[in-house]
Amino acid sequence: MANGRLFLIPSPLGDNAPAEVIPGPVLERLSTIKRYVVEETRTARRYLSAAGLKGHIGELEFRELNEHTRPEEVESLLEMFSGPDGEPTDVGLISEAGLPAVADPGALLVEACHRHGIQVVPLVGPSSLMLALMGSGLNGQSFAFRGYLPAKPEERKKAIREVEKDSARIRQTEIFIETPYRNDSMMSDLLATLQPSTRLCVAVNITQPDETILTRTVKEWKSSPLTIGKRPCVFLVLAK
Repeated sequence: MANGRLFLIPSPLGDNAPAEVIPGPVLERLSTIKRYVVEETRTARRYLSAAGLKGHIGELEFRELNEHTRPEEVESLLEMFSGPDGEPTDVGLISEAGLPAVADPGALLVEACHRHGIQVVPLVGPSSLMLALMGSGLNGQSFAFRGYLPAKPEERKKAIREVEKDSARIRQTEIFIETPYRNDSMMSDLLATLQPSTRLCVAVNITQPDETILTRTVKEWKSSPLTIGKRPCVFLVLAK
């Protein structure tokens, strides 16, 4: 039985029209794919409709892969790569925003495809992490993505100190994200925990009209604080 390919399809980071941030060849590819693995079906349907498939959404098959998906359910998704008669069938993987499989449960499907010899094809699109790093002015030669830091305040402060220590030791930019409703408490803990000379970049609502990317020392941040609110944000730290 032959298998199709897995296309990793980027999506906008916010309410942009897809054509503003997604390359034309990627949008053209969407018209060739009838099966999709998505984090949330409603969001994916809305995206694909805006991307040029309006009127054809009913012809598509959607299966969800999110934080609630069990390992055996990931394996069952592999049946999507061949049709009723065994013909190869391409599948698209779409995250809620940005690049699939980066800080995203879709990585589980990518890993399964590699194990089963299914070709994986990543497509070009916006990455909040890389755009934040580009705009930060921090070290782009050595950097690490730390994902989410702990939610509990004391554990989070301990993690912040460890992040700063690692950054200072090898002059590495440390990148991490937070659930939007905890952005401001994260910012508060960063300013309370980091050394005054450490540089902190806050990149908010990247690609949106109110995009804000600011890099300052912690000392400077304390004299001119920022309220982030519940907007998507990337934090970057570079310590001396």
